[in-house]
Amino acid sequence: MKYTLFFVAFNLCLFASRAQETTGRNLFLIPHQSMSERWELEHKYHRGIFNITPYKPVFVTAGRRSDKPNRRPYSENPMYSQPTDINYNNYEAKFQFSLKTKVFYGMFGSRADLWVGYTQKAHWQIYNADMSRPFRELNYEPEIIMNVPAKLDLGFIDLKMFGVIFNHQSNGRSLPLSRSWNRVIGYAGFERKNVQLTLRGWYRLPDDDDENPLVTSYIGRGEGVFVYNLGRHQLSAVATSALKLSKPGRGSLFIGYSLPVVNNFRLQAQFSTGYGETLVDYNHAQTTFGISASVIEW
Repeated sequence: MKYTLFFVAFNLCLFASRAQETTGRNLFLIPHQSMSERWELEHKYHRGIFNITPYKPVFVTAGRRSDKPNRRPYSENPMYSQPTDINYNNYEAKFQFSLKTKVFYGMFGSRADLWVGYTQKAHWQIYNADMSRPFRELNYEPEIIMNVPAKLDLGFIDLKMFGVIFNHQSNGRSLPLSRSWNRVIGYAGFERKNVQLTLRGWYRLPDDDDENPLVTSYIGRGEGVFVYNLGRHQLSAVATSALKLSKPGRGSLFIGYSLPVVNNFRLQAQFSTGYGETLVDYNHAQTTFGISASVIEW
């Protein structure tokens, strides 16, 4: 546990210092960014390669409540099913950090950039003294991203970029709670004024030793990320879907609303419902609510 916390702290400090060094100002102290700024889609936003920049939101949630904690995680593969209940609390802390860096610029005749991204999310039973306050779940998500800038006016919104991602996600645990999967993700990013929309669909790569056979049937096969920025306030929604008419209730919905406090420090209300809040919960539905301290958002 102590090594995980050290790794998180080290990377957040590195993120902040490198961002300040490469832009002349700290990325934690700037307003919401457009897709062009965040993904360097125009020449004036180029920062070069191997500079660490924001990817997904960075936040800490001290108090998150679940209406139905996953006390007996199971899998359709019997080897990966917990045989007895684990006495998890309804309340826990949650944090996430995420970063990316461009490693190759102007591929295929200056038509594409190659990025590497990394996101880590942790759920910590900090209020569970009976279990010595363990980390319930850690999810690790490295990605290789091929991003292509675009300029296409669709009338009501503009296509700004599209690309393909190789994505690995795992929780690094041993039997029976180990979970992992690999995906190839196609995506497109749209933007108009204060509205951003990213649509992603994926194909799960086969796995000989499948720890979570029906993960796409529960978590989904596609995702939409909607963001509306109003000054320094932000409303965001992330919806996943199994894309099956026979299972319309599967997938998930996340809604967040943030308001500014000081500089880029914000308070955010987070609501989620459905499957797959973490990888070990891929086939477990729950509804959660929490208040977060946020420093980076969509």
